[in-house]
Amino acid sequence: MTRYITLKKKNLFKVSNLMSMMIYIIYMPGCNGNNENKKDDQKKSAAYAVTISKPSSSYADTLIIASASAVFYMPDSLQLERIRSVNTKNIFESMQHDCFYQMRNARQVLKKYWPQVRIIETSKARYLLFVRNDKNKIGIDLNTKNDMCGIFLFKKEKEPELIDMMNIDTDLEFYFKN
Repeated sequence: MTRYITLKKKNLFKVSNLMSMMIYIIYMPGCNGNNENKKDDQKKSAAYAVTISKPSSSYADTLIIASASAVFYMPDSLQLERIRSVNTKNIFESMQHDCFYQMRNARQVLKKYWPQVRIIETSKARYLLFVRNDKNKIGIDLNTKNDMCGIFLFKKEKEPELIDMMNIDTDLEFYFKN
């Protein structure tokens, strides 16, 4: 009797495995979704994956910075219109919103906690020229920076640094204290 039960359990196990395999083979191709939808999604993603570089500035002026400063840069009016033309309305408005509020927050933090750091704002300079204590000069072409706006920190003893505006508190601390 025990031998019969053992054989029955073994056969039941084999049948169970066979059924599981059949279900897997039959239903798994359907889980991948419709290939046509996948191809359409890939085409749409590829269209959005195109990297758009920031349009060049309308100006060729150079701004010279020779003291501890936070240099806020943003696009000039013509550059802003070109940025608007290569982006969708929602993306452009989102970029403008981000720039406005992040720069406003950065100004507030600088005025409250770092009043000794001069705030310089520019939308009409293409080049920034930083003059260090040792009279070495570091030039930055803002056309090479693909962000619509940003902040460079500078003190005469160090290289200028483009910071992450979202982390203004910690970036100021790390840059000016070290």
